Amino acid sequence: MFGSGASTSSYEEFENTDLILLVGSNAAEAHPIIFHHMMKGVRKGATLVVVDPRRTLTTKRAHEHLQIAVGSDIALINAMIHVILRDGLEHREFINRATSNLDGLKASVKDWTPERAEAITGIEASRIEAVARAYAQAPRAMIGWTLGITEHHNAVDNVFALINLALVTGHVGRYGSGLNPLRGQNNVQGGGDMGSLPNRLPGFQDITNADVRASFERVWGVPISGKPGLNQSEIFEGMANGTVRGLYVIGENPVESEANQHHVRQLFQDLEVLVVQDIFLTSTGELADVVFPARVSFAESAGTYTNSERRVQLVQPARTAPGEAQDDIWIITQLANAMGAQWPMLDAEGVFDEMRHLAPNFRGMTYARIRELHGLQWPCPDESHPGTLVLHSRLWDDQVAAKAPFHAVDWDPPVETPDADYPFLLTTGRRLAFFNTGVQSNVYDHPHKVGEWMEMNPADADRLGVDDGDLVEVGSRRGQLTVGIRRSHAVKPGVVFLTFHFPDHVKTNVLSIDATDPKSGTAEFKAAAVRIAKAEAKNAD
Repeated sequence: MFGSGASTSSYEEFENTDLILLVGSNAAEAHPIIFHHMMKGVRKGATLVVVDPRRTLTTKRAHEHLQIAVGSDIALINAMIHVILRDGLEHREFINRATSNLDGLKASVKDWTPERAEAITGIEASRIEAVARAYAQAPRAMIGWTLGITEHHNAVDNVFALINLALVTGHVGRYGSGLNPLRGQNNVQGGGDMGSLPNRLPGFQDITNADVRASFERVWGVPISGKPGLNQSEIFEGMANGTVRGLYVIGENPVESEANQHHVRQLFQDLEVLVVQDIFLTSTGELADVVFPARVSFAESAGTYTNSERRVQLVQPARTAPGEAQDDIWIITQLANAMGAQWPMLDAEGVFDEMRHLAPNFRGMTYARIRELHGLQWPCPDESHPGTLVLHSRLWDDQVAAKAPFHAVDWDPPVETPDADYPFLLTTGRRLAFFNTGVQSNVYDHPHKVGEWMEMNPADADRLGVDDGDLVEVGSRRGQLTVGIRRSHAVKPGVVFLTFHFPDHVKTNVLSIDATDPKSGTAEFKAAAVRIAKAEAKNAD
C-alpha cells in the first residue's frame, strides 16, 4: 500500500505521541528496546492500548488491554473504522488529498458494528467504541504490531486493516503518528533492505521492473530474471512435489522453527542436496550433506544492521572467529568461484558500497557517514542528506503524486477452531531472554536453566485435574508432545500458550498448522486446535 516494507516512524516518536496502539505484540519481552521508548512516552502522558489474547508484562503497563479472541483482529479493527466513519471522526481533508478507494472501505465496514465485533472478539461494544474514538481524536497516534498479527493465514489482510485505520484518521506521515512493524529479529529489516525477498532487489526495488534489472545487470554482468522467486512456503511446496531438490540454508533453523514440524523434517530428509551455513550445528545442520561453519555472531562480524526504525548502523568484530569459522562473504565468494564465477574478494564495506550505488534509498550512506552520525535512516539519497526521520510525509503535500489506497478486507476465522475432538486453541509466542529455536540463547550450562511450560487457565486446569508442574499430553492433527503446565490467568479458558524456544525437549511446532497466507507465505503459528489430557508421570520440578 505504501511501496516498501518498513516503519513510517522513528523510536523517538513513541516518546512524543499521544496514543500508542500496540496490536499482537508483547513488546516488553519481545522488543524491550522499543518498549523502553514507549514507556518514556507513557510517562509523558501518552495512552497505551494493547490488543493481545494474553495478559503479558506489556498489558500490565497498558491503560487499556483488549484481550481479544485469537485471530479476531480484523473484526476489531473494522469495527473501529465503522465507529470512526459513523461518528464523523475521519480526517476528511487528509482522505481527500492523500487516499483513494474510500467508497470501497465504507462498503467493507458498513456491517461491522461494535456489537457484531463483540460477538467475535469477546470485547464489549462500548470498549471498542471508546478505543476507536480515542485513537481518532488523538492529536498524534502510533500503531505498532508484530508476529501476533502476521503469523496468521490472513496476515497481510491484518496489516491492511491497520493501515486502513491509520489512513482514515490521518495518523501517518507526520511526526508522532505512524505505522510500525516491530521486527522479530535484530536484522529482519536489513534482510529485506538488501533484497532477500523473492520479488525485490536491494532497496525494495521491484524485480519485474526492466529498468531496475538493467542497472544491476550492468554491474553484475549477468542477466536477471524478471520472474519473482519463491517465498518460503512455496519452497516447501516445491520440496514436496520434487521441483525443489536442493536447498542452501544460511542462519536459519527451519527443521525446528517451521509449522507442522514432522512434515518439514521429512521434506528436508528427502532433499538431494542440503547445505547449511551457521554459527552452531543446528537440527537442520544435522541433516545437511555439507555444513559451512560461519562467523555470523554479532561479536565476530563486520557489516551493517538495519533496525526497526530504518536506521543503518555499523558493527565491527570484538573478537576473532573460533576454529574453522569463516566470514559469510568469504564462504559465499569461495563457493561462487568454485562454480566458475570470478568474484573479487570484497569485505563488508565493499559489498555495501556496491549495493548503495544500485539502491537509491541508500545512495547517500557511506561507512564514514554512518560511523560519524551513529547510523542513518533510509531513504538517504545523497551524501549531503541527513536521513529520513518520518516516512511518507509526501502524503501531506498539497499535490500528492501517488495516493495511498484503502484496501478493504473482511474477517476470516482461524483455519482450525476448537471442536469436540480438539477443544483447546494453542497460540505461540516468545519469552524474555530466549530467542527463536534457542540456537543462540540456549547454548549454555546453568543449574537453573529455564525449560518450557504451557500456560493454562486455572479453570481448565481444575477441569483436567492438573496442577503446576504436572505433565500433560498435548496433541493436534499433526503431532503430539508432553509438557508441564503452569496455571495462569494470562490466557482465557479454552486457550493455551507455548513458546518454541526449547525444541530439545518440547517441540512445539509438531503441533502447529502449516496453513499459510497466500499473499505472504507465512504459516498460522498463532492458532492450532489441540486436545490435552493429564499424563501418567508428574514433572520432577
